[in-house]
Amino acid sequence: MQQGQRPYGEGDASFQAAGGEAGIRRLVDDFYRIMDELPEAATIRAMYPQSLDQARDRLASFLCGWLGGPRRYSEKYGSISVPRFHTQWQIGPAESAAWLCCMELAIARQPYAPEFADYLLTQLRVPASRIVDACRKLRPGSL
Repeated sequence: MQQGQRPYGEGDASFQAAGGEAGIRRLVDDFYRIMDELPEAATIRAMYPQSLDQARDRLASFLCGWLGGPRRYSEKYGSISVPRFHTQWQIGPAESAAWLCCMELAIARQPYAPEFADYLLTQLRVPASRIVDACRKLRPGSL
């Protein structure tokens, strides 16, 4: 973070650090490219349809608002409870770890400041953990 810049998580500081909408779309494109290529991600890739176009748009739209930018997700798709939305799949610790691995590799490909890259991955672990918890509550003993 540069001097005079707001801390990440405040206002649109994270959105700006991610490169705005264009930067977030690059991150999401890299994320899904990695998911397609990484053998460890095969299980989570199988949860998606062949075409990732809608998934790309949904994730990019969500991240825009989540990082303090325009609320594109709610404009396009309405409100969302991230953990509840993901209970349609069986997501346990292994699936969460694979998703986070893809995101970590995608973040590493971006021209982010190292502090922001660390911050972003740390923040993404929170909803990832909540998704696993929500799935566990819905299907106790199955994960």
